[in-house]
Amino acid sequence: MRRRRAEKRRPQPDPVFNSPVVGKFINIVMREGKKSKACKIVYNSLNILKERFNDDPLKIFYKALDNARPRLVVKPRRIGGATYQVPVEVDKEKGISIAMHWIRDFARAKKGKPIEIKLAEELANAYNNEGAIIKKRDDTHKMAEANRAFAHFRF
Repeated sequence: MRRRRAEKRRPQPDPVFNSPVVGKFINIVMREGKKSKACKIVYNSLNILKERFNDDPLKIFYKALDNARPRLVVKPRRIGGATYQVPVEVDKEKGISIAMHWIRDFARAKKGKPIEIKLAEELANAYNNEGAIIKKRDDTHKMAEANRAFAHFRF
């Protein structure tokens, strides 16, 4: 018999914007437990966005995350010895988390610039619906669409 489901832990809101989403993003950017360094990186990149767009950086950040967030993903399911890529809808919170990881990974993969600038560029590209993150989201959706025949294996 299974025990109760673990309760969802809410991330600490960040000190400047008091937003749990920005707090989660800081945790995702953080390396080796250096949170103050991660805070500096995220806030500097948000300031760069503020200068570039002359708009509220929080609004730009949320819009970028919403544009980059995948609606569908494929999950491998093993049925009768064969593994099928089954398309599954992603809830909003999980989709935003995936988008944050993609933004962080693509920013880190770029070379030759400080991380604040790279992060700001990735967020700006996601905000404008262009760049590698949007391509990755579209590829994920295409993969889910191509495997729609296996949707009945969802359970």
